Amino acid sequence: MDADADAARTPAGRWAAVLDLLATQGRLSVSETAAQLGVSEATVRRDFAELARRQLVTRHHGGVVATSVAYELPYRYRSSQGDDGLERVAARAAALVRRGDVVVLNGGTTTTATARALTAREDLAGDGTAQAFTVVTNALNIAAEVVLRPHVQCVSLGGVARPESYEVSGPLAAQIVAQLWFDIAIVGVDGLSAAEGATCRYEDEAAIVRAMIERSRRVVVVAAGAKLGRRTFAAICPAERVDRLVTTAPDDDEQVSELRAAGVEVDCV
Repeated sequence: MDADADAARTPAGRWAAVLDLLATQGRLSVSETAAQLGVSEATVRRDFAELARRQLVTRHHGGVVATSVAYELPYRYRSSQGDDGLERVAARAAALVRRGDVVVLNGGTTTTATARALTAREDLAGDGTAQAFTVVTNALNIAAEVVLRPHVQCVSLGGVARPESYEVSGPLAAQIVAQLWFDIAIVGVDGLSAAEGATCRYEDEAAIVRAMIERSRRVVVVAAGAKLGRRTFAAICPAERVDRLVTTAPDDDEQVSELRAAGVEVDCV
């Protein structure tokens, strides 16, 4: 896996690149990481030390190993890493969060990438100790990563877990959501159109996302362009309830125009 050369420009970018490498390799040495990122070994040692201080990695002789089972993700999560379009969507969506916000995310590859981009924002991290915002999620893999960030308060919903997506759903999760309020919901969907709104494949997951949206001030959908114009089994919400869409679809896409006409603000990245 070749790390993006741009990742080496900032500490946060390098840290994200190191965590991505650990997700597939499990163990990294100073020398190989320096070669991957195109930086000095001294820089890598400092980065390893900072990641260890934040409890994101564990030091071992000559390098680091993954700290948590968060890195043992289903194949569809691992295979999506390095997807430029997904990373652009994640970065744009993460930039919409403000200090002090309560953010709720459902599971999926795009929301997982968004959670990583969000927790890597240096402007929100501060000194790495004071909690800057709250993440609420029904995705076990997102919670397992976020809980290691000392500047983020993590709330994980209970419920019945779906192995293929790491999402929990059911009455217990719904009861917890009903007791909370969110500043912003960042949700992934399986389909989105102006006429039929946001949809997903499973009704139990749709019910939880619907509840998240009902309790949120702002709703941001993150979706690849291929999902626009699609309708899947279970309805989540009408298009009019979506405040913003961040997508890889081109700006002149017909579906983008229809969603804008329905009142959705669309960021094409």
